[in-house]
Amino acid sequence: MSELGLDDGHQTDGRGGGSRLAAVSNAMVSLHKEQFGRGPTRARSHFAGDDTLVCVLEDALLPAEQAMVEMNQQDRVQEARLFFQMATRAKFVDVVEEIIGRKVTAFSSATDADAAVVWELYIFAPRPSVE
Repeated sequence: MSELGLDDGHQTDGRGGGSRLAAVSNAMVSLHKEQFGRGPTRARSHFAGDDTLVCVLEDALLPAEQAMVEMNQQDRVQEARLFFQMATRAKFVDVVEEIIGRKVTAFSSATDADAAVVWELYIFAPRPSVE
């Protein structure tokens, strides 16, 4: 575990991925704090195959979002998070491209409001084939 109770990601890509995964997790927490005023209390990042990165952020809802969940307004949390993603997409993509050293071709964010979990999902351009 790294600072703030963050998991440094035990799955790697075989190219020093563990430290890069920890850097991605830490960057996700920092970006959430910077952009939304509060970051998740736990973050883990893992490669899912060669070209997919999944960042799992726990206890990620803002206090107002948590209050909306308590009012059974999960749909409104989902909608707000969709707008957050659109407004901050470039920052989330840029930081991951810098850390991983690969071009992101697709990015999406998903939220389970009841579980207070957010997933940041990245797809990278395929690596050039080596023959």
